[in-house]
Amino acid sequence: MSTNLHQAGVKLLKQLGRHADLVMDVYLSGSVPEGGENAAAIEKLRKSEILWRPEPDQELRLKRSVRALLEEALSDERNRQIDSNVGSSLASIKTLAEHYKEARHNVDYSASEAYLADLNEHVYSFAEGLRYSIRVLWSRINNEFGYVGTINAKIRENELAQAQVTELLNGLEMFQFSELGEIAGDIRELRKLLVTSLQETLSDCTQELSVVQSRLLELLGRFRQIRGRTRLLKGWLLYTDLHPDYAPADHVSHKQLPTLFNRAEAILAPAAVDVHNTGYEPELLDIVSRIKAIARTSHDPQLREHDVSVSLSQAEDFDIPDNPLKLAVDEYFCSVIDSGRNQSALEYLDEQELPWERESWLYQVICGYEGLPEEHRHYFELEPIGEPDPVYTGNFIIRDVEIWLA
Repeated sequence: MSTNLHQAGVKLLKQLGRHADLVMDVYLSGSVPEGGENAAAIEKLRKSEILWRPEPDQELRLKRSVRALLEEALSDERNRQIDSNVGSSLASIKTLAEHYKEARHNVDYSASEAYLADLNEHVYSFAEGLRYSIRVLWSRINNEFGYVGTINAKIRENELAQAQVTELLNGLEMFQFSELGEIAGDIRELRKLLVTSLQETLSDCTQELSVVQSRLLELLGRFRQIRGRTRLLKGWLLYTDLHPDYAPADHVSHKQLPTLFNRAEAILAPAAVDVHNTGYEPELLDIVSRIKAIARTSHDPQLREHDVSVSLSQAEDFDIPDNPLKLAVDEYFCSVIDSGRNQSALEYLDEQELPWERESWLYQVICGYEGLPEEHRHYFELEPIGEPDPVYTGNFIIRDVEIWLA
């Protein structure tokens, strides 16, 4: 079997080498008609399945595998695709691992070696494909999607690359190494492939994909900034075409120069002391010494005519009277508890005919609610009544507050 495969592979490579010019012409042009002076060579390539026909009425094209080989060898960025289907590769790896374990259990050495070789090929192919996809993404980032001509096309390619990165990251999350460890068991070959090798590869690729994603977002922001400036410039050119007699005003003669044109730096910088200039050191030291100087008024000592005795006694107790406004707020809270219903602070102020100003009363009610202990505050609910500020967004004007039992 291996001899037949070897002969078939040699024959295929010889055909590719013998018809290299024709293959490259098809690669660059995309398709080739069957007629012409190369009809015999085209027929041979078609029989070897190097060329194929998508539809009965279509011209011959290169097979996808041959085109991918040329794209990778030539580092051609035009049509290089990213395979983000991680789930299929994971399912194939698990299936081959189970085949290998079954053949090993049945002491079928030839089948187990074949399954292990296939498993190695799948694992290493998956790792190489993942690294290849990352290389393609980095290549697109480094040349800023130079294979497309317009800024809108660059933005679309950037968004496509971001979607592919997201799909790759979501696919890598499907790898559960605890499950792979259970599949591998105590078989050294499987643990090396499914746990050690895959875990190192996925860890490195996940970190690199995160960096790629951040670079793509940064590049997308720059593309959108360029597009915005281009639209502004095109709008200005369109305006000048529609108004050929337009002439900019003399902004220098205005009393207030528009900010758009006021881009010049100040001629005189703000004055400041250069503390690093040693020539100013005597003046600076003099200023500092005068700042720290403390002038004390001298007083002559006064002698008392007789000694004054000092007695130490216990200080008398004294009470600090409560603030009447605070007491009124406490009565308001008690009234809410007694009534058991919602009660507006300003309505209570009007009903009781209290002498306090309305704003001071609202401030004290809010402070009284916030100053309650945590276990007592849970018994009340406070809702401010008002409307948003019509001028300054984010500000709320409180007209009244309402308190009720929670």
